[in-house]
Amino acid sequence: MGETQSRRWPYFYMVAVGVLISTMDSSMINVALPSIMRSFSTSLAVGQLIVLVYLSVITSTLVLWGHLSDTYGKGKIFLFGVLIFAVAASGASIAASFPQLVVMRCIQGVGAAMMMSSGPAIIKIVFPPDQLGRGLGLVGLATSCGLMSGPLISGLLIRHFSWRWVFLVTLPLSLSVYILGHFYLGLDKDEKCLAAKRAYDWVGSALWGTAVLLFIVLISFYEAMGSKMISLNLFGLLSVIGLFSRYERQALNPLLPYALFRRRYFATASITAALSFTVLFMVILLMPFYLDYVLELPADRIGLLMLTLPSSLVIVSPAAGWIYDHIGARLPATVGLGISCFSVMTMTGLHEETPIIAIVIALSALGAGQALFLSPNSASVLAKIEERYIGVASGILATSRNLGMLIGAGLSGAVFSFVFALLSGGRNLHGFQASDVPEFLSALHWTFSLAAALSLAGCLLSAFRES
Repeated sequence: MGETQSRRWPYFYMVAVGVLISTMDSSMINVALPSIMRSFSTSLAVGQLIVLVYLSVITSTLVLWGHLSDTYGKGKIFLFGVLIFAVAASGASIAASFPQLVVMRCIQGVGAAMMMSSGPAIIKIVFPPDQLGRGLGLVGLATSCGLMSGPLISGLLIRHFSWRWVFLVTLPLSLSVYILGHFYLGLDKDEKCLAAKRAYDWVGSALWGTAVLLFIVLISFYEAMGSKMISLNLFGLLSVIGLFSRYERQALNPLLPYALFRRRYFATASITAALSFTVLFMVILLMPFYLDYVLELPADRIGLLMLTLPSSLVIVSPAAGWIYDHIGARLPATVGLGISCFSVMTMTGLHEETPIIAIVIALSALGAGQALFLSPNSASVLAKIEERYIGVASGILATSRNLGMLIGAGLSGAVFSFVFALLSGGRNLHGFQASDVPEFLSALHWTFSLAAALSLAGCLLSAFRES
């Protein structure tokens, strides 16, 4: 990219707005999910498909787009992603059936993956090494703004209009990003590619995508499966994962380069990122249901309460980047995960009379911990990685985060639905009644206890990362 140093802020704006619209979309859908489920009369296990398919497409294709951005240009991939995301959002807003909505969410996931895979790499290029933490911290601020504005906007739109409007609100931003990037920056024209001749691992990509698909099927449709089908699906999932791992060790150009994962700093950052986002999405998916079904709050108040989590992200993210620039990643990342663990532990005590202020404090603490972890963790990798691996490393980090989101959303829905059905005699949230509140709370406590255990594991692993 020509003149990147002198024009870093326009480039930063492009990446920041791309991050903003993708994260805003995710946070709006989480608040809208109860309304969408009612609209299409689905259970939680099926309704969460609109979250899971979006995350699964991102998780399956992020590394692919990272490779292609190294080959064809990060700007090209980024801008095409913006266009695809906008078109799919328009389609989702007019979906006449639940399957149509699921398809549009898949296409949206493709666009989001293209933006996510190339965005951090663009930041790496346009910011000098001594300001990389600052740049990533500011991108974290954009992430926070998307997460922060999404719940509030979603709640207001649902209260006064319909859940369909949540897909339309990002369209003006998407259009402005493409116009600015294409006509002013020429983001898709002038980039030199350092890895144009590198082959892509199509077999590994197919195995990885198959594993993600089998996971989605298992998590979403286990209620309709018998024990034999569940066992068969699980066996297939584990077999594909084993084949993928074995093939990747022997591939000349592996999808997930084992040479990178043998580096302790890279492996630690990737695993802790996945664990962190697993915990985050377990809370984000289920908390709106608690606020809706148990506390019986209207959609706009639910959005306002969910706003507290990303609000603390907004406050802490810039400071986290500054702290990394001065003392490195180990301390802020580990402390951040510790704070997150403590906040989730407090959520295992939620009940019918929990004060609103207690919920605000718990969500704020979770957001602050995530912010303190995120940018130092990413910077610890991008600051050390070679130039030829920037796109791949950026894609793998984003894959780790989105794999965590996928596992968190799927695991929370599956564990909650299983425990709730077990305690309520086979019922699900589609037929929820006030008498089901005790069973709801028990299922919620079990799920959040699992989230707290995963957060503790991430904290302990981070404590042993390289300085």
